[in-house]
Amino acid sequence: MKNALLMDFIVDKATHSITVKREFAAQLPLVWDAFTKSEILDQWWAPKPWKARTKTMDFREGGHWLYAMIGPEGEEHWGLTSYRTIQPQERFSGTDGFSDAEGNINPELPQSKWTNNFQDNGDATLVTILITYNDLAQLEATIQMGFKEGLTMAMEGLDEVLATLS
Repeated sequence: MKNALLMDFIVDKATHSITVKREFAAQLPLVWDAFTKSEILDQWWAPKPWKARTKTMDFREGGHWLYAMIGPEGEEHWGLTSYRTIQPQERFSGTDGFSDAEGNINPELPQSKWTNNFQDNGDATLVTILITYNDLAQLEATIQMGFKEGLTMAMEGLDEVLATLS
């Protein structure tokens, strides 16, 4: 029997933000690694049947993660996350945007600021993600792209990966 894990997805148009609260049935160090190590991120970050592939990752303040989401037909959509602050096993923040394969941000597509908070709940870990956009148009464009559905599928993929690692 599967445990019911918390999943909240709250859109606040007044603040141009999305708050995601997601519980995982794994201890905090493992969940932290799943969000901060490319070899684990590549196993779950994209919603199935898509796959994530890291080109470069330097998880440190001032570092970045350049990755592609690869579609079933081989199409590639690139993203760049630039890390701003890191407090190990507590939180990290950064900026995220669509890019090309060299990491040049596409200003025509939405960009956001992410803060990921991790809370140890014993055998489970609560991750709270606050995503903010500069304006309502970018928030709405992200939602129209299927962000909620894609992120939900990716988080379910993380559940599967964590079960194999714990």
